[in-house]
Amino acid sequence: MEIRRYERSDLEKITMIFQNTVHKVNIKDYTQEQVDAWAPDFIDKEKWNKTLSEHYTFVAVKDNVIIGFGDIDDSGYLDRLYVHHDYLRQGVATLICSKLESMIDSDLTIITHASITAKPFFEKRGYKVVKEQLVKRKGVFLKNYIMELPGPGKASL
Repeated sequence: MEIRRYERSDLEKITMIFQNTVHKVNIKDYTQEQVDAWAPDFIDKEKWNKTLSEHYTFVAVKDNVIIGFGDIDDSGYLDRLYVHHDYLRQGVATLICSKLESMIDSDLTIITHASITAKPFFEKRGYKVVKEQLVKRKGVFLKNYIMELPGPGKASL
């Protein structure tokens, strides 16, 4: 498996992984209405490409197939981390997340908004829940968690 930088030509595969993961994996923790609002049929790919290009974005590739991706911005906000459902629990998210975390100044606190499904993954990495929240997507509320990983020397909340 290779972890490499995002390229514009990856966009179609990445958005498919996002939609499929939400609908096939996150469905265990969310209703059909919630996953439909979170990962609708239409995705503004230009908007996605803009943020993926502006952030540190990496893709995991195995046998020339993209199997996961993630992105983080300069402030330490870890925005997206998704793995194709056929490659879960094989260390893909761990490798991507480690690469993303390594891109951020070690004094910064990394923050993510983790789904119910992703919360245990981030907890195992040392992230702490700061707040449980309800976010509204297309008129539908979904629960997630603001989680943070303090930089070295910072006190945990």
